[in-house]
Amino acid sequence: MAMFELRPYQQAALTALEDYWRDGGGNPLVVMATATGKSVVIAHLIRDISRRYPALRVLVVTHVLELIEQDLIPLRTLWPDAPIGINSAGIGEREWGAPIIFAGVQSVWRSAARLGPRHLVLIDEAHLVPHDGDGMYRTLLAELRALAPADDMRIAGFSATPFRLDSGRLDEGEGKIFDAIVFDYGIGQGIRDGWLSPLTSKTTGTEINISGVGRRGGEFIAGELERAADDSATVSAACDEIVARGVDRRSWLVFCCGVAHAHHVGQDLSARGVSCRVVTGETPLAEREDSVAAFKAGALKCLVNVNVLTTGFDAPRIDLLAMLRPTLSTGLYVQMVGRGTRKAEGKTNCLILDFAGNCRRHGPVDQVDITVGGNNSTAVAPTSVQAKTCPECDEINPLHATMCCCCGHEWPKPKPAAKHATFADAVPILTGERVWLPVTDISFHRHYKYGDPGAPPSFRVDYLCGLSPYAEYVSFERQGYPRTCAERWWYALGGSAPIPVTVDEALQRQHELDPVVAIAVVRSGRFSNVTDRRVRRSDGSVVEVDRHYRCWVIETRADAARALAATPINDAILF
Repeated sequence: MAMFELRPYQQAALTALEDYWRDGGGNPLVVMATATGKSVVIAHLIRDISRRYPALRVLVVTHVLELIEQDLIPLRTLWPDAPIGINSAGIGEREWGAPIIFAGVQSVWRSAARLGPRHLVLIDEAHLVPHDGDGMYRTLLAELRALAPADDMRIAGFSATPFRLDSGRLDEGEGKIFDAIVFDYGIGQGIRDGWLSPLTSKTTGTEINISGVGRRGGEFIAGELERAADDSATVSAACDEIVARGVDRRSWLVFCCGVAHAHHVGQDLSARGVSCRVVTGETPLAEREDSVAAFKAGALKCLVNVNVLTTGFDAPRIDLLAMLRPTLSTGLYVQMVGRGTRKAEGKTNCLILDFAGNCRRHGPVDQVDITVGGNNSTAVAPTSVQAKTCPECDEINPLHATMCCCCGHEWPKPKPAAKHATFADAVPILTGERVWLPVTDISFHRHYKYGDPGAPPSFRVDYLCGLSPYAEYVSFERQGYPRTCAERWWYALGGSAPIPVTVDEALQRQHELDPVVAIAVVRSGRFSNVTDRRVRRSDGSVVEVDRHYRCWVIETRADAARALAATPINDAILF
């Protein structure tokens, strides 16, 4: 029984529930991170309240048989004589009248009246309850309310993610079931208190290209997403990296986009000598149970899955988690990462390999912002940037971090904004006059456009002119005129054929570009746009590239040599 004794935060959750109901509250929500023991809190709650109210009739409902079994064990251990019944087709028991019933929602929602009045309904994984519609949960709850006297039924929800992709927070908005979050204990708190395994995440060399994937209902369209992810080169490169990064890791869990994608990933990992199996919604139950059992026992190194091991899956040995499934759902992101937070003997941390851009999109899992989607939705933009990568160790850090959480690298502190301009404005005194600014440094980066979430990334060129920064953006991954301009820009600056197709390819080939020695800019509102460039070719000549990317020589190598020879020597300069 010792393993089901209450931890301090679990006792705090029970106290919060009791206080809420004592003060007249209705339907509370308890938020507890994956692996912090919701089932233990549920067991103690049922035992304690049933002892005070012997006539109490309780229903514990969830959506998968694994969770039914997990929720049952602590209560049976704490209270061996509890009047428990199980109603689950998957488990093979269909009890309707017991005072305490653990049920799968699929097994009871059509016949809720057979359960009789229920005073307390506990919903595990409560984020699956929609705000509106006629789904299984809402149909079940409506029928149970009709059986109970007015205000004589309470509903309590338990979840690690108290929000939905389509409708936002569970305790807000029209049609909500839950009135308030009465207790919240997250991943970050669990790790800091030593109850959860630390997480570490490294930037991967491969990322799934989602630029052509559409969205529906706030999430990527499944078929289009799988086609993008199931690219043979991407799958092969990702599997190479998983194997290389996982050499010292003993238990790997991989999330994929679809059945075909999962089988291709499984085949590639198996071909690299990894003991690996695939489980999907199409996998026969007996085969799925055998694979999961082998994985938990350590007889299988890797388990590849599609949408079946996101919730209710307890495998503490997992120390490498690979996301090959991009998502705009903050809840799904948190649930996936949560599979790696359980502690186990010999486990130092869990390595998160994010080939899907989820960490950058949603930010560190203990600091996710569930309001970023707006319109009461927790969907983020495909190009949302909520994290940054350490240049020393590739660890993913919060955007606001000043020091890397892994290696201690320090980012330079931003300079305070001056109350007045610190450099002369590069605006000509007369219309049509150009002011040329000497370029002292140039760098190239991938850029995501905040104002246009659906736009593909662009190739950003940063020019430093004295203390003043300027930028221009080249759209290699767009179609039509932007792509034509990108092609002209590439050739004008000395790049060779073929022209890059992606930003990543352009970054890899930046060495082909000739150095820009000066730029002309035009002010547009608060920003300045680069219009013209002076570029030094490899033969020493300088060409001018205008806004239409037309080029003409303004200084030959011989001109430069004559100018240097004509420069008088000043003997008064001492250095």
